[in-house]
Amino acid sequence: MPSLVPQQIAEVNKIFSDYLKTKGLRRTPERYLIFEEVYGSEDHFDADELYVRLKRKDVAVSRATVYNTLDLLIACNLVVRHQFGDKQAKYEPSFHYWQHDHLICSECNEVFEFCDPRIQGIREMVAEIFQFEIENHSLQINGRCLRDDCPNRERTKASTEAA
Repeated sequence: MPSLVPQQIAEVNKIFSDYLKTKGLRRTPERYLIFEEVYGSEDHFDADELYVRLKRKDVAVSRATVYNTLDLLIACNLVVRHQFGDKQAKYEPSFHYWQHDHLICSECNEVFEFCDPRIQGIREMVAEIFQFEIENHSLQINGRCLRDDCPNRERTKASTEAA
């Protein structure tokens, strides 16, 4: 996901603050530290990875607070949750979200983002045919990357052979 400029970060922060205020929820420093870490991330992450990153920065936050804050960020459309197969859910910031889809390597678990404008055309055609208003879509293609430098291929082979 492309990085946001400071003005956009301020806008996202205001959206989050307004959401918390509207819902009568506390605007705690921990929630904002989680928010900052999410919007400082340039890749997909799971909640446990986020928790570990925060702990490494000596942020006093519980795992439950991380999960609950992610749910709040999803509710106010600032984070999107992906379920890539049966693995743990992955998250990514969604402010000024550019439509993209995902390739997921079953060996190294890496997620590759791609965007193909033809998919938008298919969405529009299907919506028109079925008289349907599409709010969002998710396309995930699972397979194996063929890269020689696949970072987990040897580790995956070794654990499979040991079993």
